[in-house]
Amino acid sequence: MANIQEITDANFEQEVLKADLPVVIDFWAEWCGPCRMVAPIVEELSEEYNGKVKFGKLDVDANSNTPAKFGIRSIPTLLIFKGGEEVGRLIGAKPKGQLVKELEPHIN
Repeated sequence: MANIQEITDANFEQEVLKADLPVVIDFWAEWCGPCRMVAPIVEELSEEYNGKVKFGKLDVDANSNTPAKFGIRSIPTLLIFKGGEEVGRLIGAKPKGQLVKELEPHIN
């Protein structure tokens, strides 16, 4: 995983809510087929937006508190945070163009 950080219940507040940059979190699980389809897109975006956006992956099987707090009911779900607030949500496997369109307005 290129510029993608592993996010957990324990580091979520520090790494996501207190981050200086906009943050995209990919909520996923090992057994999830659509999650595997989204992963390479997230990796590409992490390269393209390096230094502008922080990317992380949160394994919902290993970390149950954060997905519950944000009402994650299906995966993959990508949440976009800016200034500690959720500003975007994409549910399901989406094409790269749709992710970019959702992300662009939140980049300074």
